[in-house]
Amino acid sequence: MPTLGAFAVIFDEDARVLLSHRTDCDAWNLPGGHVESGETPWDAVVREVEEETGLVVLVRKLLGVYSVPHRQDLVFSFLCVPTGGALRATAEADQHQWFPREAVPSTTLPRHLERVVDAYAHPNDVVLRAQA
Repeated sequence: MPTLGAFAVIFDEDARVLLSHRTDCDAWNLPGGHVESGETPWDAVVREVEEETGLVVLVRKLLGVYSVPHRQDLVFSFLCVPTGGALRATAEADQHQWFPREAVPSTTLPRHLERVVDAYAHPNDVVLRAQA
């Protein structure tokens, strides 16, 4: 069975994307994580975003489905909008920042960078992609 993941792409009013800086390594990523047993991917992303960032979000739509074959991962990317809460440091992410498209940090995890690029490039389509 593949491992399921769910990650949020959250844009602000200036089309900047929210990224979280991980506490376990010097890397930025989209907020999200594993789908727990008995949980839907869209419920998982809401839970994970709140746990990692402090934001309460609403899922607007599916942006992409990504397969990472060598890890047997299947990852869902959702467009989410904040509806409450406030950004805060957590055990998983020591900081959160809004980045314009052209200033996404070079230390963004490569698979997450690809998902961000896809979200900007294909806002009206669902991307289906295998990732290395």
